[in-house]
Amino acid sequence: MSEIILSVEEMEKTYVGGVHAVRGVSFEVKEGESLAIIGSSGSGKSTVLRCINRLIEPTHGIVRLKGERINTPAADVNDVRSRIGMVFQSFELFSHLRVIDNVSLGLIHVRGMSKEDAIDHASSVLERFDMLDRVDAYPGNLSGGQKQRVAIARALAMKPEVMLFDEPTSALDPEMIKEVLDVMVELANDGMTMICVTHEMGFARQVADRVIFMDEGEIVEENAPDAFFSNPRSERTKLFLSQVL
Repeated sequence: MSEIILSVEEMEKTYVGGVHAVRGVSFEVKEGESLAIIGSSGSGKSTVLRCINRLIEPTHGIVRLKGERINTPAADVNDVRSRIGMVFQSFELFSHLRVIDNVSLGLIHVRGMSKEDAIDHASSVLERFDMLDRVDAYPGNLSGGQKQRVAIARALAMKPEVMLFDEPTSALDPEMIKEVLDVMVELANDGMTMICVTHEMGFARQVADRVIFMDEGEIVEENAPDAFFSNPRSERTKLFLSQVL
């Protein structure tokens, strides 16, 4: 049996004003597993990822990484974020830094690598994503697909135990979506443990080991892709799929 890398137990998130964004969400992710989380906008998908990576704190619940609780005041936030890579829909690159500096910055300041070693490692990761010829470019001179590949390279360079993808193709033009999905498929095939919040149903069906459907902050249904898409159990799932497929 594969080791459980990440577990979420009874996660709740209520914002000021009473918005109950996440309601009792629990799931586990095993080593090398690819989990897709789908659902309508506002269903709580991205909030779950942000709570896992401690960009926001859950109101209630436990998040464990390899059995260690990571959502406590005693847990080092920088250590958590170095072990759990995250790729955002809006890239979140530093516009004033070159590509090579965007990727090497965390290696120097979080991993403690020398600048020379960090640049060497960053270059090797960028080469993997066919971005070696753009190391001296600034984000403003890159296409959307290139920016997202750099963002993925930056997260991957830290050698995370889990990668989180928060709708990584939603800000891209249609012709650029495939190049980013191809990178994600490659990572999944290489055995990277991944949680992907996505609107790309084809990707979820072909690449994910499991699919979770969320609605109104809750997990409505969870299953293997073939069963999930061909024989959904919940009426809410059936309605959602009828609208997106």
